[in-house]
Amino acid sequence: MRLIAQGTSADEARKKLEQAAARVLERAGRYIYADHESTLEQVVAELLTQRQATVAVAESCTGGLIAHKLTGIAGSSAYFERGVVCYSNRSKTELLHVPAAMIEQHGAVSEQVAAAMAENVRRIAGVDYGIATTGIAGPGGGSDDKPVGLVFIGAADKTGSQWERHIFSGERWLNKERFANS
Repeated sequence: MRLIAQGTSADEARKKLEQAAARVLERAGRYIYADHESTLEQVVAELLTQRQATVAVAESCTGGLIAHKLTGIAGSSAYFERGVVCYSNRSKTELLHVPAAMIEQHGAVSEQVAAAMAENVRRIAGVDYGIATTGIAGPGGGSDDKPVGLVFIGAADKTGSQWERHIFSGERWLNKERFANS
């Protein structure tokens, strides 16, 4: 988002701009990751580099898009260890050691599986952070309980894991982009 203001003088325009920025911050503050010309990937890269932290990703519905975004920044080898695309249930079990019984009980698209994927990719890769996605990008594959656009995002560090549930709507490519950015 770019804010632009006009006024009869530079001072008037600056005041309008400050007021508009304050309103945006009040309403959307938790979604703002920079107040300058930076991409989300650049901000994440800066934070990981500053913290001297490392990350690995386990992706199902995003198909490697998060890894692509994180490695699109020069110097990403300093913080990015690996990315694993585990699209099938079998790959989640074989590569990430997600218990088959967990997938059977809760489904591959679930908070339990997202958290397990994040925890296990972090542990297996020996990194500070593990990120995982599992969802339904569409256009098919959804149900009443798990509609198209549903994604669970898991994140893990040495203290444990957490997950978020989001539902988006749109074309497959747009859902994948939103899943990855989330």
